[in-house]
Amino acid sequence: MDSRLTQQLAFLDEIERLKVVYRRNRTLDRSRQENSAEHSWHVAMFALVLAEHGSAPDLDLFKVIRMLLIHDLVEVHAGDTWIYDGAAVSGQARTEEAAAAKLFGMLPADQATEFMSLWLEFEQRESAEAKFAASLDSLQPLSNHLLSGDPHDEGPRPGALEVMDKKRHIAASSEKLWEAAQELIRESAVRGLYR
Repeated sequence: MDSRLTQQLAFLDEIERLKVVYRRNRTLDRSRQENSAEHSWHVAMFALVLAEHGSAPDLDLFKVIRMLLIHDLVEVHAGDTWIYDGAAVSGQARTEEAAAAKLFGMLPADQATEFMSLWLEFEQRESAEAKFAASLDSLQPLSNHLLSGDPHDEGPRPGALEVMDKKRHIAASSEKLWEAAQELIRESAVRGLYR
């Protein structure tokens, strides 16, 4: 088999592991935690459906979707980090950068460069596409939590103001989506899903 194809197939086999990286949010039927692959699919659908609400003119939707499908792949090696866990967040950047180099390094050089570039662009959140992708990545868990959260869940929970603060960056790419995010946070707070 062609060595390029061999590398690509090995990479695709490796990212299969994303299906067993679990997040804190649950599936709609509350039978289990959502996995990162499911999150990636859902947030890519958010981009397709909500693209019209981005405030940047001429937003490159295909680039946004590529970022959304790539950005969590590092969790194959780094795991998912809950944004409200201060200790875990403090070392997250170094861990994820090493995971990105290892994972994307499995690909042929041109694709490795492309994937790393898209991943870094998402992480830096400077381009209009990266800001919009990051906004959607923050909005999806809010929607999921309202649908599947339970006020009787055990374990640590953030307060509504803390959630609002962590999600405030959504406004940078869409006032409409920021308004929607605030409403989701308010509804979750009324349901008792936050401290």
